[in-house]
Amino acid sequence: MNVKQVCGAVALCGVWVGAASAQTSSVTLYGSIDQYLNYMKSSSGASIKSLQDGAIMRSRLGFRGVEDLGDGLQAKFTLETGLSADTGASAETSRFFDRQAWVGLSSNDLGEFRLGRQNTAVFTRGGNVDFTARTLGSIVNNFGVPARLDNDIAYISPKFAGFQVEAHYATAESTLGTGSQAVYQFAVDYTAGDFKANYAGVRAKAPKGAAVSKTIGYDNLNANYDYGSGKVYAAFVRSNNVSTTSATAFGNLLGGTGTLVSGASTTAADAARYYNIWQISGDYRVSPSLRVGALYGKIVDTSDSQRGAKGGAIGAYYDLSKRTSVYAMLESMQNEANAGFRAFGSAALSPNFTGTDVYGRRISGTQVGVLHKF
Repeated sequence: MNVKQVCGAVALCGVWVGAASAQTSSVTLYGSIDQYLNYMKSSSGASIKSLQDGAIMRSRLGFRGVEDLGDGLQAKFTLETGLSADTGASAETSRFFDRQAWVGLSSNDLGEFRLGRQNTAVFTRGGNVDFTARTLGSIVNNFGVPARLDNDIAYISPKFAGFQVEAHYATAESTLGTGSQAVYQFAVDYTAGDFKANYAGVRAKAPKGAAVSKTIGYDNLNANYDYGSGKVYAAFVRSNNVSTTSATAFGNLLGGTGTLVSGASTTAADAARYYNIWQISGDYRVSPSLRVGALYGKIVDTSDSQRGAKGGAIGAYYDLSKRTSVYAMLESMQNEANAGFRAFGSAALSPNFTGTDVYGRRISGTQVGVLHKF
């Protein structure tokens, strides 16, 4: 073999190795920028005009990696940070990868195991809840959703006969024992043609010795049907995950972004007060680019202490391209005399109404925005 042939063989090997590496391992940079103009008015007379972040998708930057280990086994990771694109600030100042930070192994036959900070099973199924994908305009979203947890161990099964199951266990990593402040999750999905149904539930414990030790729960059961030109949705939520002691508006006993049930700020009345949330919605695709939808929902305070609410929304989404869309939303919600629910998007609105502008008030809003995904 002469020099020319040797060089050719070396070059060919280099191309083959590069191609093999490209096939077996990849890292993807992804993200979204979601900005909208917001106008809201309370029946108290107060109003807000603002530029907001995250009506549909919180602005974010993420890294997603996959490595093929052979025999149907893959290593995976996701690192994702949220940001407020209207100011350039991080979504959370205490951590960089506030949205997700996990590593896992996936098998075609056995399913997927993940370790780290992850979205909850309830959060990841938001697209099944209503035409907004449980974001701005959704009454279920206004009630509040446990979104993600630290120190989370998760298992996602393969699909079988239309079913798929998911289970999580997260702990506070304290010296009080592995069960103290633990959060358990379970979900099951069923798909049959154009029909989908799923259940996702969360159970969160207070630390040992807490004055109020009642388990905090969140159960979401929903279904949707694709009728060809759009979908119809029905959702039911039952939860005692609401704190009514805030001077500004209702909060969550199990924090939406990782704060566990402390017990210290939990009152016995709050922990024993369950809410039932009913919601129906539907959308219609006017054209391949334009989709419109509407919903109505009701938050029922089963303790009859006038802490419920009801409301609805209509919205439109227009795709300018595969990556860019514009949207408009009109929504209104009436709080009962002692209720303090407010509008939320994928990200919390800031500023938002507080105190007497919330409790017992009707809050209405109009928003127009643009979402770009990359």
